[in-house]
Amino acid sequence: MRTSARTPRWGLIGASDIAATRMVPAMRRLGHGVTAVCGSSAPRTTAWAAAHGVPHATTSVEDLLARDDIDAVYISTTNELHLPRTLAAAAAGKHMLCEKPLALSLADAWSMVDACKAAGVVLGVNHHLPGAATHRRIRELVAAGAVGRPLAARVFHAVALPERLRGWRLRDPGAGAGVVLDITCHDASVTNALFGTPVEATALTVRQGPWEAAAEDAAMSVVRYGDGVLAQTHDAFTVAHAPTGLEVHGTDGSISAVDVMTQDPVGTVHLRDAAGSREIDVPGRRDLYEVVLEAFGHAVRGTGEPAVTGPQGVHALAVALAVQEAARTGRTTPVVLSPAAAR
Repeated sequence: MRTSARTPRWGLIGASDIAATRMVPAMRRLGHGVTAVCGSSAPRTTAWAAAHGVPHATTSVEDLLARDDIDAVYISTTNELHLPRTLAAAAAGKHMLCEKPLALSLADAWSMVDACKAAGVVLGVNHHLPGAATHRRIRELVAAGAVGRPLAARVFHAVALPERLRGWRLRDPGAGAGVVLDITCHDASVTNALFGTPVEATALTVRQGPWEAAAEDAAMSVVRYGDGVLAQTHDAFTVAHAPTGLEVHGTDGSISAVDVMTQDPVGTVHLRDAAGSREIDVPGRRDLYEVVLEAFGHAVRGTGEPAVTGPQGVHALAVALAVQEAARTGRTTPVVLSPAAAR
């Protein structure tokens, strides 16, 4: 694996909303350099770069990847472009942090992992939730036996899609639209980290929002894990006034965490058992994207690994794809994880 002692200098592939609102500010707070941005429209990309203080703007991925003042790229294009952009960045020897979902198929996702491994570059996936202090604390409690043997989980992650994002996420299935690839894969990054190997999924999806949608905008699923744990999810773009949260139920207790399926370092964690109910202290709250970027920096320096690795990102995608297939067919669907089975 190629390593560098230097703080990463970033090239942005995608002049995106999340790059503008979350990632570039977090990069700068950590002292990371932001060298250039690549977008599909020259006028829009130039304006985006000027608005966010990025020195160089281009519409050529090749030109961005050829720069010797870029060590790593952050890919936040529409989802169908994650594969070709990752393969190009790996061939150019750039480390990369890719938005979720990693790809639109398991075969493509594993090919991205393989390409980065062969090139000796770091691949991280921008699932922000597992690095949140609340989720780290919940994993610690479960691992320490606070709920006994885990039995079930409930994820409530139904939110209102902001008006500025009501574009391809609703209308372009070819780009990876729909709530399952947008939100359910985030849920899976949390439940996979808690319970291990996902086995099968069942699901229903609908289109219920006040818009014309070509993809599902609300979904409920149940995923079975290897030890018989059942994880239920409710994901939506259509719910404006509900909290998000995570519950974990076991033989000896239950954890209830509210406002934790968010992009911000907020939320509360309660434990209820035979001794009663109490709030659990959550130390070390930080910006979730700073956590992702800091871990990525350690991986580039050879002193750690990404907060969510390439294979972990593939496994989150595998759950989302199984949920989509289960909803499409009306049948319980296996979660396919292995590279050989995906191809």
